[in-house]
Amino acid sequence: MFLEADDELAVVGEARNGEEALRLARELSPDIVLMDLLMPVMNGVDATIAIRKDLPNTEVLALTSVSNERSIVGAMRAGAIGYVLKEVEGDTLRRSIKAAAAGQVQLSPQVAARLIGEIPGPAHIPALTSRETEVLRWLAAGESNKEIASRLFVSDETVKTHVSNILAKLEVLSRTQAALYAIRVGLIPSRE
Repeated sequence: MFLEADDELAVVGEARNGEEALRLARELSPDIVLMDLLMPVMNGVDATIAIRKDLPNTEVLALTSVSNERSIVGAMRAGAIGYVLKEVEGDTLRRSIKAAAAGQVQLSPQVAARLIGEIPGPAHIPALTSRETEVLRWLAAGESNKEIASRLFVSDETVKTHVSNILAKLEVLSRTQAALYAIRVGLIPSRE
């Protein structure tokens, strides 16, 4: 596989269906899972939900051949950090994997525009601290925890704690959903 040609990436497992993907993820605790949405036994959306619930530090990047709105929304609601089509070039996929593993949202502007209106925010506007709001702005701009920590002169662990608090307060499962919320409420401008 062309991913193994990159010294910074290691393929630790490969699954034939969603149930097997979930089992392997639990066994191997990878940094990132590339998830096809169209799989037998357990579909990719259900597997993503289970992985994000059981392994909150494992990111899931949807890698699929389907690009309809229902699939995109389903993957994002399930907690995927991004959505990449299988026809993507190898270099672009490798960059997307590395960025997603670093916690950076991987969405094309067109996909983000579709999702903003589709993923509901919380029923009430949560009270974020000023630091959480600042972290959310940087998160929504695509910054990794390490980059945010450097900007704010705090540790990576502090940023990780802020991100966890933000996800809980916004009642979302992923950084992607938090970023979309930030765009929706105007914390950062949309890149439509």
